[in-house]
Amino acid sequence: METVAFIIIILVASILQTSTGFGFSILATPFLLLLFEPFEAIQINLILSLIISSALIRKIRKDIDFQILKRLLVGSVTGLPVGIVIFLLIDINGLKMGVSLIILLLTFMLILKFRINQNKIRDIIVGGLSGSLTTSIGMPGPPLLLYFSGTNTHKEKLRGTTLAFYLFIYFVSLIIQVVFAGTTKTVWISSVWALPLVFAGLYLGQLLFRRINQDTFRILTYIILLFTGVYLLTESLGLL
Repeated sequence: METVAFIIIILVASILQTSTGFGFSILATPFLLLLFEPFEAIQINLILSLIISSALIRKIRKDIDFQILKRLLVGSVTGLPVGIVIFLLIDINGLKMGVSLIILLLTFMLILKFRINQNKIRDIIVGGLSGSLTTSIGMPGPPLLLYFSGTNTHKEKLRGTTLAFYLFIYFVSLIIQVVFAGTTKTVWISSVWALPLVFAGLYLGQLLFRRINQDTFRILTYIILLFTGVYLLTESLGLL
C-alpha cells in the first residue's frame, strides 16, 4: 500500500510541477511526511525537485525574469539558515500548523481578489520566506505562488522564474539538510526508484501546460493551495 501511495504522490506531483512550476513540493511533501521520517521526506522532495528543475531549465529559460530572480536569490540567502534552525528546534506539527494557517489565510485573500503591487523590497522578502520554508519543511512554493498570483504574473513568467529560483534553492537546501540533519540510504534509494515516475510526470506535465489558459491556471492554483493548507492543518491536529 505504501508503494502504491508513493507512486501516485510522485507522479501527480511531478505533473503539477512541470505544468505549473510549483506543484511538486506543495503536493508531495505533506504526503511524504506520512510515509517517511520528516528529514527523509524533506530530502527526497529536495532531490526530486532539483532533478525536475534541472531537466526543465533549458526549455523555460526564455520565460525567466532575471531581475526578479536576482532579488529572490538575495532574500533566500537570509532565509535558508533561518529555516534549518526552525527545523532543528521547533516541533514539526507546530510548524505545519503555522504554515497551513498562513496558506489558508492568504489563499482566501487571493480568492477575494486581494492584489499586491510587486516591488524590489517585496521580492527580497518573499525570497527570504521561501528560503526559510525550503530548509525547514521543503516547501518553497507557497510564498512565491501567493505573491505572483497576487501580482497577476503571467503563467509563463511564474513558471520560468520559480523553476530557476528552485534550481538554486533546492541545491543549497539539500546540502544544508544533509550537513545539519544527516541522511539515510532510504532517502537516496527512494529517490532513485522515483526517477522513472518523475520523467513520466515531466512529459505529461508539458502536455498539460500547453492546454491550460490563464483562468484555468489561477483556479488550479487556488485548489492546490486550499488542499495543501487544509491537509497540513488536519495532519498537525492529529486528525489524519
